[in-house]
Amino acid sequence: MSNQPTPVQLQASDLDRNGGTYCPNPKADMKTWNTHPKVFIAFTDGRGVCPYCGTIYQVDASEQHAGH
Repeated sequence: MSNQPTPVQLQASDLDRNGGTYCPNPKADMKTWNTHPKVFIAFTDGRGVCPYCGTIYQVDASEQHAGH
């Protein structure tokens, strides 16, 4: 059994114009009492990890594509 947290699934429309997102993120169901400073999360191969809380963000694989 793995202790790896389940990644927060994001759609391409959830990303900002730079192709990233911020943590804490409403999609991660974080409550006000357990948040930390807002940090930018960049993605590598469709995944990004928050350096504060370790939350893993993943873009839906069906929406990952090369630039226009």
